[in-house]
Amino acid sequence: MSAPQLLAPPPSDRSAPEAGPPPVARPAARGFSIGPVRMDSPFVLAPLAGVSDSPFRRLAREQGASAVYTEMVSSDGLVRGSQATLEYCAFDPVERPIGIQVFGSDPQIMADAARVLSDLPPERRPDMIDINMGCPVRKVVNRCAGAALLQDVPRIAAIVETMARATSLPVTAKVRLGWDGQTQNVVEVCRTLERAGAQAVAIHARTRSEKFGGSAHWEMIAEAKRAVGIPIIGNGDVRDADDAVRMLAMTGCDGVMLGRAAFGDPWVFRRIRALIECGKPLPPPTASERLEAGVRHLAMLVESVGSEHAAREMRKHVAWYIKGLPNSARVREQVNHARTAVELTELLRVYLHDLELRGLESFTPDATALPTETPRASG
Repeated sequence: MSAPQLLAPPPSDRSAPEAGPPPVARPAARGFSIGPVRMDSPFVLAPLAGVSDSPFRRLAREQGASAVYTEMVSSDGLVRGSQATLEYCAFDPVERPIGIQVFGSDPQIMADAARVLSDLPPERRPDMIDINMGCPVRKVVNRCAGAALLQDVPRIAAIVETMARATSLPVTAKVRLGWDGQTQNVVEVCRTLERAGAQAVAIHARTRSEKFGGSAHWEMIAEAKRAVGIPIIGNGDVRDADDAVRMLAMTGCDGVMLGRAAFGDPWVFRRIRALIECGKPLPPPTASERLEAGVRHLAMLVESVGSEHAAREMRKHVAWYIKGLPNSARVREQVNHARTAVELTELLRVYLHDLELRGLESFTPDATALPTETPRASG
């Protein structure tokens, strides 16, 4: 099968984050910089635990993401020299610019982790180091890391100050609005981060208590943007190209970070860029393109982790690629029983052949429906 071509979807009638806002003028298309690192557009891929591995990141970059981030890695693991942790940090040169996201709560250990990453050989050294201050998962917050840091602003300052002194790489952070509705301290946190030496902040516009539910509060991104001079990257409820344009216009943010919208749909970046850069809506990927991309994604995973592990890891990605396609429930059940990459590849090829026989290879599912699954742990 040929490599998937970059496509893009028609404009959506969906209003985000709340129904019924008036049309928003298309903002000027421009990239932004984090320290010396230049992004050629505002649209970046979020760090997503259990999802944003190297093949996923490569596909996103091919389709127009201007930067990508690794899954979050443990500062303790980096300092101990854990091979498993270092493997999470591996990337292909085509993924640049890339940030490695680190989590932890001890300022000195976080600084030592930054030194470890800075001392990697140039080809393995990331362009940025991002700090996870938004993960809502209990096993992370119970270690005073992730979103728990939002309850301890002095610790945030200490972590960033020590990391910024320990590395010449740009240090950034991904945060939430606060711990809960009564403690929405994102503006204070952003100001603290800027004073401490952070060079950009990504804001998931929900509190820790909201996790991934309800509507994102974009007005708080706008408030934080007005309060600081460093780049602010907005995140939350960006499902399609219209949403990305609206977030830029409504909040004034420098960048837009996409997470769940890219699950099974890396083409979302191409669609967004076509709309904002050229004013042209592009069609969503067809069934054929989705399945061809799935086969290629699987082949890249096999190169990275081997056949058996790739088959297990690919199950969720296949579920996202085929979501909304005819008879996808039956195929998803078969995929969940596949043990090897060879079996999984054959399943996808047979499924595509069946669709072609029925004249459905050009079928396009709704590109705006976010997957119901949420990342295992993410800000």
